[in-house]
Amino acid sequence: MRTTRVIADLKVADIDVARAFYADFLGLSVEAFNLGWVARFETPDGRANIQLVTRDATSPEDPVASVAVGDDIDAAYAEAQRRGYEIVHPLTHEAWGVRRFFVRDPDGNVINIVSHRDD
Repeated sequence: MRTTRVIADLKVADIDVARAFYADFLGLSVEAFNLGWVARFETPDGRANIQLVTRDATSPEDPVASVAVGDDIDAAYAEAQRRGYEIVHPLTHEAWGVRRFFVRDPDGNVINIVSHRDD
């Protein structure tokens, strides 16, 4: 599997309220996207970013991190299954254009393994 990006997913009650802290105070002033329930904020140079999540739209659990794997999503899913890791959310083509699955790490953290169209 080829990891291309790792982003922390932070649970927030309200993205608009959290924006003042993350965008204004921390300087993550570029809103890369906002689906209402998840938004990513970045520095103007794109070197630092964070995703804010109120409640995942299609999964029963919220992830703590998102790991982009480019075109390796099918191989990553097969490898997670082969290793016997718990799949929390099956490999799915989501309506907003990503393919992803959620897997639980050995310590119980839920990780979003994702393939974006632009990876």
